[in-house]
Amino acid sequence: MRRLITSRGLWLALAAAGVVAAVLVIVRARRRPAGLPRAPQDDASAPAPTPEAAPWPPAPVLGVPTAEELERYVPRPSPFGRPASRRLSQGGGPREPLDGAGRRRLTRVGVAGLALLVLAVAGQLLESAVFAEEPFKQATSVSSDPRTLHLQREEPPAPPTPDADCDPPRAVPRVRAVNPKVTRAVNRQWRRIETWLRAHAPRSYRTLGRPGRPGTIAVAEAQMGVRFPDDLRASLLRHDGGLDRARVWGFGFLGASAMSVREIRDTWREQCGLDADEGTGPHADPRGDRWDGRMIPFAAYEGGDRLVIDSVVRDIGETDVEGGMSFDVGGMPLRSYYALLKATADAMENGGTVGYWKPEAVAGVLEWRLV
Repeated sequence: MRRLITSRGLWLALAAAGVVAAVLVIVRARRRPAGLPRAPQDDASAPAPTPEAAPWPPAPVLGVPTAEELERYVPRPSPFGRPASRRLSQGGGPREPLDGAGRRRLTRVGVAGLALLVLAVAGQLLESAVFAEEPFKQATSVSSDPRTLHLQREEPPAPPTPDADCDPPRAVPRVRAVNPKVTRAVNRQWRRIETWLRAHAPRSYRTLGRPGRPGTIAVAEAQMGVRFPDDLRASLLRHDGGLDRARVWGFGFLGASAMSVREIRDTWREQCGLDADEGTGPHADPRGDRWDGRMIPFAAYEGGDRLVIDSVVRDIGETDVEGGMSFDVGGMPLRSYYALLKATADAMENGGTVGYWKPEAVAGVLEWRLV
């Protein structure tokens, strides 16, 4: 019972109920039994007792105490007085029996105390049964044999789960046709960019790559296990990345040099290799602070950062060498590769910006400056 009842307040309530029940039992036991005679009453006609001789000396040295002073030393009657048999043997009469109203009051108090006791115990038992803490169970069985305790070791933690997107199943390369509307829209933006480069940055214009091949794109898709968006494929079919020339950084976007199809595949393999060494959890966020195999890198900075396309969402993101990933490139969201291409052409023709990047021509070379 002491283990089940842990509340101090509940213990006090139980103790109070027990005291009430004990008082009820004692009071009912002290009632006058039926048939006992009453104590004789004082008779006014009885002769007065003869006065006794005065003691010697006639008065104490310090004086005679008054009645009020003597009253202070009279003991108070105790509710738990002498037993009835002893009181009767000494000439005292039995107490008056309780009337019906008094017995009913005592009975109600006793019943209420017992009910409180039963209710408190039942509530504590219910609470212990419902909210009791289960004992800790170890994942592995432990032997109690002292001869084998030194052989028991904790199990090592499970190794991190590799990125499934970095280990795609083998697939046969398949050339897919690009939507003609997408091709026309991408070529229209490229013509605007090419016109501005020829007029203001001819040295950067010469770094534009030659048209890519549909078969090369199909092989890269099969090896990476992803599908390039149509706007990216249409762009690679017009210019397969940017080529570095003497003292001229290859053409690219937002200060990054555009990659060819083979560079995209090789960079994807490199990043997946680093990700396999670090590992990732089974519920990791593919757009979080780690690389994910569904990303397609398409442009690289000198410091190692890269621009990527989420092959599922199709928006533009940026990764850094420390493993961080953000999809707020240049301080603005870019919903697709075509949106980046159009924003670049608008900034070149109107002297505007792409986020906080601004394209400028310096000595015939395209430079992206932070504004």
